[in-house]
Amino acid sequence: MSRRASLPGASELFRLTGSSPAFDAEPAPEPREQPRQAPSARKSSLPDNGAARRGSGRQKHDAKITVYVSGDELLAMEHARLTLRGSHDLVVDRGRLVREAVAVLLADFDQHGADSVLVKRLRDGGVGDVGGHDGLQAEQAERN
Repeated sequence: MSRRASLPGASELFRLTGSSPAFDAEPAPEPREQPRQAPSARKSSLPDNGAARRGSGRQKHDAKITVYVSGDELLAMEHARLTLRGSHDLVVDRGRLVREAVAVLLADFDQHGADSVLVKRLRDGGVGDVGGHDGLQAEQAERN
């Protein structure tokens, strides 16, 4: 007598057991691929002003990217996150913090174009203060 439990195989676990409303329904139509638009045509679907751009907040997202940061950048981000929690009663995760930061940067780019913080920092090689906020405030004060 074997001490092993007798378990069903994959074919028994995944076999069709009868009619189900889920199986009777017609399959959803395949999404049509939209033709590629010229950059000028795509721009019209973007927000016109920087105020309209916001981070997406807490919701299910359908796209993902991986970004590698230095230890100092991660520490600065965690410090900002904890400061938001401790001083401003805002509990945010890293993802939301990054989405909001990207939204702010892109809104500034939409509004100021060549004079935006993004363009200036990229022209300067993208290297700056690890915390980022001192340089950002100085650049914004310089612009105004």
